[in-house]
Amino acid sequence: MKTEQLIYTEKEKWQSVQSSIDFTGAGLVILFGSGELLRKKEHIDYIKQRYPHAEVVGASTSGEICCNEVHDSTIVSTAILFDTTKIKVVKESIRQVEDSFNTGLLLAGKLDQQGLVHVIILSEGLNINGSELTKGLNEGFDNRIPVTGGLAGDMADFTETVLVHNQPGEKNLVIAIGFYGEHIKIGYGSKGGWDSFGVDRLVTKSKANILYELDGQPALELYKKYLGDHASALPASALLFPLNLRFRDSETNLVRTVLSVNELDGSMVFAGDIPEGEYVRLMKVSFDKLVDGAYGAAEMTGIKTGGPNPGLAILISCVGRKLVLKQRVEEEVEAVREALGPETAITGFYSYGEIAPTGLQGHKCELHNQTMTVTVINEM
Repeated sequence: MKTEQLIYTEKEKWQSVQSSIDFTGAGLVILFGSGELLRKKEHIDYIKQRYPHAEVVGASTSGEICCNEVHDSTIVSTAILFDTTKIKVVKESIRQVEDSFNTGLLLAGKLDQQGLVHVIILSEGLNINGSELTKGLNEGFDNRIPVTGGLAGDMADFTETVLVHNQPGEKNLVIAIGFYGEHIKIGYGSKGGWDSFGVDRLVTKSKANILYELDGQPALELYKKYLGDHASALPASALLFPLNLRFRDSETNLVRTVLSVNELDGSMVFAGDIPEGEYVRLMKVSFDKLVDGAYGAAEMTGIKTGGPNPGLAILISCVGRKLVLKQRVEEEVEAVREALGPETAITGFYSYGEIAPTGLQGHKCELHNQTMTVTVINEM
């Protein structure tokens, strides 16, 4: 397995970051970039001409990761030339949020599960319920196939996200990449690093990913009290104060991020479900813990890289982490580099949600928010 990386900027155009002599046989190209650039046919045409045999997939972002750096308003291209591994790319359109579960189920049904080792999901970032999407995937794969990936981003604008599959970026798509073969080794890890504060609040009224009441009070009203001066910048400012969701009947804790708010009924829409009867608690940032979490996520992958098999790491981190870390954002990428070694190729993006197993429930995947999720791919 070999990789070749390019980066596009408006000033420098396409530049090589890491290249090989002949990469025309690459089977997969992954693009992470700004929605505006990914919608332009000329950029997709360039990649298809450079890699004529490849499946070209990609997602708009809230920031692109390449090597040890974080970029905005670029396209990062990573081409993969496998030795023996086979891939299959399938996609589904999603018309409305209520179709999220069925979309996951349909995608799983389109992938032949004989010899399937791993699936990477790139999803619409706004018109989606990530929790229901993962439930559909889990049911379709009978909890036997590990799934990682994330929801596309749109900086912190929450306006429109796009996905790429062999043509310019489109909204309302979910893409699944299936990996097949006995020599492919894929590891994954996901960690946060936020501190919870305040008291537990009971979810007294919700519907799927829409939260109406906490402790019998309008959720938005209560949330604004905590945010104080930050409330005027909702929903973007909510990225700084996610919710920790604690399930009473399991050891699982998940983090949930706000996608939008409704001033009329005082409700809040989250990237994933907030079930009635569970408890939530506000969270705040700990800079050092965020960086430590990134290192821990890389360690969890359990894939040794280096030497003749340096591998590829795909990093998907939440836009909330980027907004909090600000000029220190590259520290979490450098932490992953430290854990995986200097020769591993690194790509990735800042997202509206991350998908990975929790580590406590086998291969069953969940939607996460405010985490660094690392997927390492290698051929042995």
